[in-house]
Amino acid sequence: MSAVTLLMLIVGLVALVLGAEGLVRGAARLAARTGMSSVVIGLTVVAFGTSAPELAVSVGDSIRGGDEAGSIAIGNVVGSNIANILLVLGVAAAVGGSLVVAQRIVRLDVPIMIGVSVLVFLLVLDEELGRLEGVLLVVLLVAYIVWTVVAATRGSAPAVVAEYEEALDPEKLAASPVIVDIGFLVAGLALLVVGSQALVSSASDIAGALGVSDLVIGLTVVAIGTSLPEVATSVLAAIRGERDLAVGNAIGSNLFNLMAVLGITAAVSPNALPVAESAVRVDFPVMIAVAIACLPVFANGHVLNRWEGIAFLVLYSGYILWLVLDANDHGFRDVYGSTMVFFVIPAISVTIMVMWARGRSRQPFALEG
Repeated sequence: MSAVTLLMLIVGLVALVLGAEGLVRGAARLAARTGMSSVVIGLTVVAFGTSAPELAVSVGDSIRGGDEAGSIAIGNVVGSNIANILLVLGVAAAVGGSLVVAQRIVRLDVPIMIGVSVLVFLLVLDEELGRLEGVLLVVLLVAYIVWTVVAATRGSAPAVVAEYEEALDPEKLAASPVIVDIGFLVAGLALLVVGSQALVSSASDIAGALGVSDLVIGLTVVAIGTSLPEVATSVLAAIRGERDLAVGNAIGSNLFNLMAVLGITAAVSPNALPVAESAVRVDFPVMIAVAIACLPVFANGHVLNRWEGIAFLVLYSGYILWLVLDANDHGFRDVYGSTMVFFVIPAISVTIMVMWARGRSRQPFALEG
């Protein structure tokens, strides 16, 4: 593994972050000029923009050709979804303290995330994701966006509207010169293309040098790299006291990764995306398990506590260690896997369920009548 490969990896990550920032800034300002409300801009333009690194990398990988084309794309989405919960929220809660979880996230967004995760898992049981299946995910994405926008703009949700108005003031967005906005948009798209190509190329070279599959690199290096913006955003939001933004950011990113990134990638790919047997057997179930684990954790007083964030980080470290042992076919792999499955994960799960039950028992009962 040469220094040039590492340099390309760093350049690719930096270009993706800057490209996403430029794309969001330019597109949001241009959208504001059309009269779009701040809610619609936030739920469409900004949401797509924050998933732009994952989308650029996944599409670039799917069209590069070769036997493992698409493996990084699959690993990127699955790995990013695992990292967004265990790593992003884990770091945000551990560093910034308890994170507030909105009731909507517990009642609607997390169940939808679980449902879509299970659907994608069922679609890849044949170890590939075809074009029609990608189109299905895109259709679900459009339906989700339309439903979310309509729900958010109703008169019954003034707090949501006020939050978006404060964060995305259309008048301020439209105050900059048009040529500057177009420049941000074009430069952002260009950086995304360049960054994705550099990242995919360097990631494949690293996989070859280390003797591991593109899937493993996608699940680790690429997934963590494309999740860095979410890490920074969530940690800063928690430190600044905006503790309700971090969880929504992570859950929203996961939904867009599954429906937008994976759906669009499969829809435009010249061939069906190959899904490794190991991904079907291990990584997709882990992604679903992490999504399901969010329900009792988030419902525990609608707060993600610091110790729960630390538990998330422990689980993520354990998952990464498993990937390393499995990739190198280490002799300790089976012992480690049994320890995690039969002792560590059940212990953490029982602790979380007990804390959730205690939190529920402390809540006052409402009398109907």
